[in-house]
Amino acid sequence: MLITDWTRQALPAMLDDLRAVVELETHSYDKAMLVKGLRVIRARAVDLLGTPDEEVLHDGGQFGDILELTYQGTVPGTVLMLSHYDTVWPMGTLAGWPFAVVEDKVTGPGVFDMKAGLVQSIWALRGLRELGLPHPSVRFLFNGDEEIGSPASREHIEAASSDVLASLVFEASLDGALKTARKGVGLFNVRVTGVEAHAGLDPYAGASAIHALAEIITTLAGAASRDRGTTVNVGLISGGTGRNVAAGRANCGVDVRVTDPSEMARIDDLFAGLRASDPRVTISVTGEWNRPPMIPNPASERLFKEAQEVAAEFGWLLDEASVGGASDGNFISALGRPVLDGMGAVGDGAHARHEHVLIDQIPVRTALTIGLLTALA
Repeated sequence: MLITDWTRQALPAMLDDLRAVVELETHSYDKAMLVKGLRVIRARAVDLLGTPDEEVLHDGGQFGDILELTYQGTVPGTVLMLSHYDTVWPMGTLAGWPFAVVEDKVTGPGVFDMKAGLVQSIWALRGLRELGLPHPSVRFLFNGDEEIGSPASREHIEAASSDVLASLVFEASLDGALKTARKGVGLFNVRVTGVEAHAGLDPYAGASAIHALAEIITTLAGAASRDRGTTVNVGLISGGTGRNVAAGRANCGVDVRVTDPSEMARIDDLFAGLRASDPRVTISVTGEWNRPPMIPNPASERLFKEAQEVAAEFGWLLDEASVGGASDGNFISALGRPVLDGMGAVGDGAHARHEHVLIDQIPVRTALTIGLLTALA
């Protein structure tokens, strides 16, 4: 049987599994639902693939736990299959936006980012076995904190990718293209402390933290550089206690994305040099670079060419893309290891209410994974 014939026949069962995992609302900050969701994912993997040859559960603390399942292959070597099971959607979202099949699409919270990819990764190994195809060992890693920067799982992702032939990240594709370059991300908070005073009775006695923050935001926004691929977004602001009070406190949350690693130092210097025009105002900056940029390395470039050759054998064109969003693949790439991202769903609407997956592409992407794993054998 051809690989594509098998994946098309498996589509109804894959959709059933996709419904099951989408209907578990695994918001990144809902520990109880993350535990339940991971338990269901493990059970489905074991039902489809049998008891793993190795199993390790890492405690995620307040975040989602990290589960590694390794299944022995038919040839030497191991491939890491990386998927996160947390979503940005809080408990209760499903009540107003249920999992649904609408014409050629399937929709629901987290279906595109990235539960379809997770399901495809498990079914790919099932297909390899049923078709009797040679393949390396497969190490699944499921983590529940990717959407908030992978604070608990980063060290385990880096360790799990240290001895493998390749790492495949089942984040959604960009219109079918694999993601071979991603921006690095910095998450920062700026806290401004001023001097409170009555805005009418004693206006010059105060030093407004909000006015100073406005100056700072202008400086930060001006640091963005389209030519260098650097964006700076002040996405959160707060402060003050009343309209008639010179604000004593103000804060902003800043998202910085860089293509060029050297830009990280420039932005660090910018934050370190922030000053207000009123010397009575003080500024403090907290935060860090959450993920380094994903820059194609020679090993990843060779891996992408191999994936292109596999796609060509199926009669498909496979493109690559650079995107502004980051993923756990950034960690692996920064270590110089071979990684392909965007192996998951074809669709649109990550983190949006129009989130959906194209149904006819689910067997296509699963077949691509099967073909690549066979090629890596």
